[in-house]
Amino acid sequence: MYKVIGAVRTRAFRVMWMLEELCQDYEVVPATPASDEARQFNPLGKIPALVDGDAVLTDSVAIMTYLGDKHGTLTAPAGTPDRAQQDALTLWLIDEFDALLWTHAKHTRILPDGVRVPQIEPGLHAEYTRSLAGLEARLTGDFLMGDKITIPDLLATHCLGWGFSAGFPEMSAKVKDYSKRMRARPAFRAAGAR
Repeated sequence: MYKVIGAVRTRAFRVMWMLEELCQDYEVVPATPASDEARQFNPLGKIPALVDGDAVLTDSVAIMTYLGDKHGTLTAPAGTPDRAQQDALTLWLIDEFDALLWTHAKHTRILPDGVRVPQIEPGLHAEYTRSLAGLEARLTGDFLMGDKITIPDLLATHCLGWGFSAGFPEMSAKVKDYSKRMRARPAFRAAGAR
């Protein structure tokens, strides 16, 4: 059985959702960033971590990629043009959404007061709005990669929820509909109930 180190309201949710989509059993070891529990699995204290037998894996996207490859679903096969396109989309989402949201989190609550730069927020919101337009342009089917759910869908949906919670600019009707459909998936709801 897999072990997920983290909490639902963190990037660990992505891993939990992936495991639910894969119908895999897993245990959640509650941990917050920089906690003693987190440091047992990652010396940097970052979450999530995934324990698979003797292997301890870190970084939510690396873990999701590993799980997709291991179970042969939610991903295009490695070494194919479809996989290269999927990886490009995944990296775009990390750059255009995850990095903006993480920067916002650091400058609003994580960094010490003397280091925070509150003036950065309007720029992050402007970039997020531009990124939302790019995401909308990529939504040409039911899912980001076409007609089946893949890792980028989990990543995008998590980031859209994070952006909403953090008070980032509103999504277009098309992006909002996509997000609602993804959040209505039974696996999403099961992971959120953990």
